[in-house]
Amino acid sequence: METGAEAGGGRPEYSIIVPTYNERLNVALIVYLIFKHLPDSKFEIIIVDDGSPDGTQDVVKQLQQLYGEDRVLLRARPRKLGLGTAYMHGLKHASGEFVVIMDADLSHHPKYLPSFIRKQKETGADIVTGTRYVSNGGVHGWNLMRKLTSRGANVLAQTLLQPGASDLTGSFRLYKRSALEDVISCCVSKGYVFQMEMIVRATRKGYHIEEVIGSIFICVRLDLKYLGFDSCKLCLSCLGPNNFRRQGLRNLKARWI
Repeated sequence: METGAEAGGGRPEYSIIVPTYNERLNVALIVYLIFKHLPDSKFEIIIVDDGSPDGTQDVVKQLQQLYGEDRVLLRARPRKLGLGTAYMHGLKHASGEFVVIMDADLSHHPKYLPSFIRKQKETGADIVTGTRYVSNGGVHGWNLMRKLTSRGANVLAQTLLQPGASDLTGSFRLYKRSALEDVISCCVSKGYVFQMEMIVRATRKGYHIEEVIGSIFICVRLDLKYLGFDSCKLCLSCLGPNNFRRQGLRNLKARWI
């Protein structure tokens, strides 16, 4: 496992913004997987934590000791202030030419990050967005009502707004920094509708948008046989052995690594 020093210096090309709130049991795994699936990329991970009372920030500080404070940045806020403003806050501290936004709740698998990067390089797109609603895409672990709500919101938005993207409510995206700064400055939403507004405004402004499969995997069980030695050691060191036994890392692993 590479530390920040071993991975090479220089300005990062990609800034990965991950908003968190009560993600103590997830943040170590998501960081580990990002490093695992981007071994040859220069990147930084910016954790924007909204005052989580569960000790999320303590785990992030341990991750900084492992990977380096130049690779894992903690940019905390005092309380929950909205998803849109979390991205704005993270963007202020981003150094990369490209910015990735993704969730910390294990709904976005970092194994798809190389396909986002590859698509952007092949097409020169300003925005690459993950989609659940194309061939080979999908959602796993959602109940029927949640699937219908998400799909219905997308169909309604497609009909009324004609946004030029198949998945408006997803939050797994790669932006050129200049495009993100321009679009985000026009947005007024602060909650989860922020994602929809971002794509609609980007389309209206004429930005080039591409899509890749961004299947959602919702963790429903833990099976340690799927966990590699490095990830087990990382989770143990960040959470502590007592919490490992008590919590069973229920939220950390279900066909993920």
